[in-house]
Amino acid sequence: MTIETWQAQIKQAAARGGKLAIRGSGSKAFCSPPASPTAVLLDIRAHAGVVEYEPNELVIVVRTGTALAEVERVMTAAGQMLAFEAPHFGPGATIGGALASGLSGPRRPYAGALRDFVLGCKVVDGKGEHLAFGGKVMKNVAGFDVARLLAGSHGTFGVLTEVAFKCLPLPQSQQTRVFELGAEDAVVAMNRWYAAANPITASVWVGGRLYVRLAGAEPAVRLAATNLGGEALADDARWWRDWREQGHPFFAASDASSPLIRVSCKATAAFGDLGNGAEKQAIDWGGAQRWLRASSVALPAIREWARANGGFAQVFRGAAHEGERVSPLPAALVGVQQKLKQSFDPYGVFPNL
Repeated sequence: MTIETWQAQIKQAAARGGKLAIRGSGSKAFCSPPASPTAVLLDIRAHAGVVEYEPNELVIVVRTGTALAEVERVMTAAGQMLAFEAPHFGPGATIGGALASGLSGPRRPYAGALRDFVLGCKVVDGKGEHLAFGGKVMKNVAGFDVARLLAGSHGTFGVLTEVAFKCLPLPQSQQTRVFELGAEDAVVAMNRWYAAANPITASVWVGGRLYVRLAGAEPAVRLAATNLGGEALADDARWWRDWREQGHPFFAASDASSPLIRVSCKATAAFGDLGNGAEKQAIDWGGAQRWLRASSVALPAIREWARANGGFAQVFRGAAHEGERVSPLPAALVGVQQKLKQSFDPYGVFPNL
């Protein structure tokens, strides 16, 4: 299906009051806003392929229907990577789904979020206009940085058609050290070790153990491993892939009776008893992201704890209803969001965030 076809469908929907919903493989549909029951699906997967890849310039431009695994394969062959480690959550995940969801993996607090690596993108808006924002270099934006705004927009502003990402070289060396630590000590260690300029690229506390991934130049990784101590984790690449994809046992069986709650907070926030036990709470992103297994009844208290610690809480998987999943926005941000929606999608063709 061509961009021209999408433009025609969008214009027809706008004229008739119809609804559209954008879909790739559907691997992240659980965290997207619900589409209207009458919405016509626009499948982006046929719009695939690498448009341009300049390893020497650290830039890759791809169509949004391209499989995320294919993008990673091409970049790995050139000794490079997408540093934000976007989760797939399914074998057919697309680069457009990664961009639309805005989700980042274990490396996020140390390398940056997905949106930080977006150089430019193209989108067909709710009026059927094909718009381009940004470009292929870091300093080319005058005015609002709309390309990065579209990261995490969940298909509410239009059909993302193309994206340019900044790439980073693959690390020369990597290993993971494991420590038997309580939660409070783990939070302190995560922050202290990173502040000491160790080459940390991921850190997770789960099940009474702290996992710290070191990556970079081989001498730096070896020295840091010696200084930190701990035990080496065999096949650590597999462990971190399982954690990123939520294949670790901690994430099993998300449903309305036992939802998976994601908490964003300041990295130094105390462990707390929100999960009512260490087996029900995991600490990610150096302390800045917490995963909880808790009843939905506890959600108001969890959100208040998150707010007091500089963040927010949302039901990531297993929400009983949409209002439970979405974390309420401050009034000022609601106004901004409404203005953006009106600008991109004045006829309400796409779902609301």
